[in-house]
Amino acid sequence: MSSSPATNSGQAQVVREQLLALLIGGNAHMTFEQAVADFPAEHYNTNPPHVNYTPWHILEHLRIAQWDILEFVRDPDHISPEWPAGYWPHSTERTDSEGWENTITAFLSDLGSLRDIVKDSDVDLYAQIPHAQGYTIFREILVVSDHNAYHIGEFGVLRQVMGTWET
Repeated sequence: MSSSPATNSGQAQVVREQLLALLIGGNAHMTFEQAVADFPAEHYNTNPPHVNYTPWHILEHLRIAQWDILEFVRDPDHISPEWPAGYWPHSTERTDSEGWENTITAFLSDLGSLRDIVKDSDVDLYAQIPHAQGYTIFREILVVSDHNAYHIGEFGVLRQVMGTWET
């Protein structure tokens, strides 16, 4: 991850700040932390009406997809899971409180690693990723931010449908 003059300009700093804001969320939508706060353990493995996955499944999907993008960016030898099966737990897979917390902790840790990449002024956000022609870190940060925002919103809707928000 090399540096270029563009990454040291004032404009580049603005871009970095905006990418960090996208990763954190909370401007136009709730944050990950807000979405999962006080989720009742008895519903980790509940299928909402007309949905073939559970709240934990969607969080685990978020974790896997974000981890895959992070590893794609930083490890030239990374092999992505098979699509789509490798990005979702099996429909019969269930979790407990420890698994739920592990999913959340891993998601937040990988999110922190992505944020560290964006913050690093030695990282050229616009350079092609050496092992992935046509891909840049800038693009991958946008992809993970967009994917996270989509599914965090979906998780919030599932909570509404399931009646799991505290009143």
